[in-house]
Amino acid sequence: MISFEADLTGEQDTAMEIVKDNYQVTYKSEDSTVYCKGSLRLHGQEEDYQQINSLLDQVIELEPPTVTLNLQELDFLNSLGINMLSKFVIKIRKKKFIKVIVQGAKDTPWQEKSLKNLQRLMPSLSLTLS
Repeated sequence: MISFEADLTGEQDTAMEIVKDNYQVTYKSEDSTVYCKGSLRLHGQEEDYQQINSLLDQVIELEPPTVTLNLQELDFLNSLGINMLSKFVIKIRKKKFIKVIVQGAKDTPWQEKSLKNLQRLMPSLSLTLS
């Protein structure tokens, strides 16, 4: 289930969040960042991926000038998850006016190789591994 929090003062401050036992995906509009934490080892659990895809699609619909994917605390992402992120980047690439920044962790083995592949899909994507 995706939970939403909205600032009712008229400001566009929205948070969307998916929290499960092993992972958390949160979008915070104040910095246009999607935070992914934990371990996404979803073997055929399509409902979970649909929820995350729905959140990512809603981020695109907001059309922020820049979207940051903060994956620094994402310990594991299986091939289904990498495919999901690739499709997200392709959808943003079609918008042409949304910049993408991906933040990863050098000490997480899968991130360097897999996240560089996102740059191949969108050469203007900014990748930072720290």
